[in-house]
Amino acid sequence: MPLAFLPDLRLNYRDEGTGAPVVFSHALGLDLTMWDAVLPHLPEGLRLVRYDHRGHGGSDVPAPPYAMGALVRDAERLLDHLGVRDCVFVGLSMGGLVAQGLAIKRLDLVRGLVLSNTAARIGNDALWQARSDTVATGGIEALADATMERWFPRRFRAEGRHLPWRARLLATSPDGYRGACAAIGGTDFYTPTASLTLPTLAIAGSDDGSTPPDLVRETAELIRGSEFTLMRGSGHLPAIDAPEAFARHLTDFLYRIGHIEG
Repeated sequence: MPLAFLPDLRLNYRDEGTGAPVVFSHALGLDLTMWDAVLPHLPEGLRLVRYDHRGHGGSDVPAPPYAMGALVRDAERLLDHLGVRDCVFVGLSMGGLVAQGLAIKRLDLVRGLVLSNTAARIGNDALWQARSDTVATGGIEALADATMERWFPRRFRAEGRHLPWRARLLATSPDGYRGACAAIGGTDFYTPTASLTLPTLAIAGSDDGSTPPDLVRETAELIRGSEFTLMRGSGHLPAIDAPEAFARHLTDFLYRIGHIEG
């Protein structure tokens, strides 16, 4: 996979297709493969860009802690590197925080947002410090089972469909995970997100144990003219547990805002 050589960091990314750009930003402890099952269900005529956050996947792993500003700057520099403008930026969980930060900082890069299973603030400093400390002493394995319960609906787990994603979580660098925990714990976008006015679709999963629907709805209501969609039966990662439905919601949004014509 290609690497973007930024001044102080190498970011792993994929840039596929031509047309209106859509950029995908993944959740904590995963990587760009999180979107694999969604992309085949999207229409033609799109330029699809995915990347691994610092500390994740094939990207470099700087020493923790990280700041959310650094994660936002990584996305900004990648899009500048690729010559992407006026994209729809799709961020899930941690990726949704990056999406908000990027839109606040560089509205020339972003013409629409999809904020999936995320919020203007997720948890608090103490929660994320506790998770970081757990990984520091016991590795990611120490929180893997609890994470699966928060991420995926009971039936999905009962069928064993979560197991590849548990393995993917365990493959994440502990330093990368801990660095991102610090970034999430230190982020509160409530006031700046309330200043945004661009087209936005917020997506929640009814069975999300990390960012419950009311939290996602509250964030959507900060953005003037935003839309809110509840995916019933989905958990924290509907791009994984319901990719066709997720792709349908995304596609409908792209048509409604004129990002693609149909």
